[in-house]
Amino acid sequence: MNGKKMNWTKWKEVALYGAAMAVSRGAFAGCYPLIPGFFAACYMEEVNRTLLLVFSIFGMALFVPVQAMAKYTMVLLVTAVSIKLVEWANKGCRTYTGAGAAGIGVCLLTIAGELLQVRNRAVVWMGILEAALVFGVVVILAPILHRFLEGRFQGAEKAESVGLAMPEHGEKLQTYAKSFNGLSQIFSQMENFKSNFEPEEMGKMQQEIAGKVCMSCEQCALCWQEETSPMYDLFYRLLHSIEKRGRAEEEVHEQLSGYCPYSDSIVETAVGVFEKAKLNLAWYNRLLENRGIIAEQLDAMAYIMEDCAREYKDVSARESKLLASVKYRMKECGVVIREMHLYERRNGKLSLQMSAASKWGNCVSVKELAKEASQGLRRDMVPGKYVRSMVGKEETFLTFEEDTLFHVLQGVARLTKDGAQVSGDSFSFLELDGGECVMALSDGMGSGISACKESEMVIELIEKFLEAGFRKETAIRMMNSAMVIQGEEGIFSTVDMAAMDLYTGMCEFYKIGAAATFLKRGAEVECISSGSLPAGMFHQLEIDKTKRQLQDGDFIIQVTDGVLDDLHVPSPEETMEEILETIDTNNPGQMAKQILERILLFTAGKVPDDMTVLTAGIWEK
Repeated sequence: MNGKKMNWTKWKEVALYGAAMAVSRGAFAGCYPLIPGFFAACYMEEVNRTLLLVFSIFGMALFVPVQAMAKYTMVLLVTAVSIKLVEWANKGCRTYTGAGAAGIGVCLLTIAGELLQVRNRAVVWMGILEAALVFGVVVILAPILHRFLEGRFQGAEKAESVGLAMPEHGEKLQTYAKSFNGLSQIFSQMENFKSNFEPEEMGKMQQEIAGKVCMSCEQCALCWQEETSPMYDLFYRLLHSIEKRGRAEEEVHEQLSGYCPYSDSIVETAVGVFEKAKLNLAWYNRLLENRGIIAEQLDAMAYIMEDCAREYKDVSARESKLLASVKYRMKECGVVIREMHLYERRNGKLSLQMSAASKWGNCVSVKELAKEASQGLRRDMVPGKYVRSMVGKEETFLTFEEDTLFHVLQGVARLTKDGAQVSGDSFSFLELDGGECVMALSDGMGSGISACKESEMVIELIEKFLEAGFRKETAIRMMNSAMVIQGEEGIFSTVDMAAMDLYTGMCEFYKIGAAATFLKRGAEVECISSGSLPAGMFHQLEIDKTKRQLQDGDFIIQVTDGVLDDLHVPSPEETMEEILETIDTNNPGQMAKQILERILLFTAGKVPDDMTVLTAGIWEK
């Protein structure tokens, strides 16, 4: 591919040198504005400047009168020196600067020619007009020549990238996703919990009891020889009574004593055998539960792979003209683009990725490059999250994302329970790829260090899963699976999460055992509540999901149960709504503090439980 690029570039440069000779035939009222205009536009591109000057002079020697040739040769030299000086001083030369240098050179030499009587009919106004024509020619030709030099290779390169590399990688990811889906289905089919023992298992327990007690008895053959022996029925009733009550019924024990002198040993052995079988059944169900968790995680991995395969669509070939415009604008800023791709997300938003370096070794602001990318793509673009703020002489990878319609500001206020060292509440504000903002709040059961560790683990797991690209429901379920596998008794955590799409303003609320969330719109307040259980209690998790369309100036308020429970009123949600209606501020941090101050009025300044308030305000840009 590099050899192909070099061949195309060489042929294009040859074509430019030929054009530099041909423009000498273009005369306008005795002037030749195409000569300095074409020369200046080509001179600022990546061509051999010496050859460009030679062919331009050679063309004038063929088609231009001697007096005009002398004048325009001096114009070309003045233009070349001026552009080189500007590049040396400013680490680059923009098109308007080069056009101005060429125009001023033409004007000054035209006036000088009048004074020296090189051209008898030259006048000042003709020099000014010719300078304006030269300026216009440079401004018009510069982007056209840049696209001519870059467009053909860029389009071919992107077409190959889209036609070969991307589908191949996408097909591989789709194949991997199908494999993980198949494994997930296999594990899911294994999941069949058992609550009671099968008849075969009861028979094995009976044989085990008889083998331990009856085999050493001289009457064993008499008791078990015939199928009509009452021992079969007595053992059946004995095992079922132990299964139901955990011990043998008195009636069954008395009847067994009438047939067997070792009834006490049989009952004791039966209880031990049954307890062991019951423990094995619990471990069997736990194994099945873990298989279910593995199936869920495999399914989540399959989704991630499918999502990666279709998350981005390379539209570089389709939008090659826009990319050529971007590259031209980057060149104007003194930045050389090594490689550039334009992707379209599933939501239709663009993502521009490139490898860039400063042509002259100076530092160029990435924010300035974002403005140029916006003008080239005709969309508002902003630098990616992890992009450097400056571009230097070393090659740097840059990403520019299409700007969102909304922006969010957050605030938090929290109080620790009286007598406790740390708060048991944990929270997070997270910005995800694709223009999404997530706020999450977790309340660990109890208070102190143990509750803090539990809620921190919940928030950290959710953050990692979301940053890895998992869906919100999947991230919550995998976090719950981890807590269930951990298996500590009595340690649970609530989860309250709000995910805001900053392109559309749509907000999704996820609640697992969490306190009510409030949506404040001006003087109106809406309560979003849930009746689900906390995370970590059961493998099968119930998630309450609600959607709301946010508007400019809306506020989302999340609180832990310590805030509402300490109000000590019959309907704490209604009281909280009344408190929010009276708060008038557009500062999320101030709003969170004012909420806690109002709550402390109900508790006489005491903090009987951990209290945390998260606020987020959304505004149109």
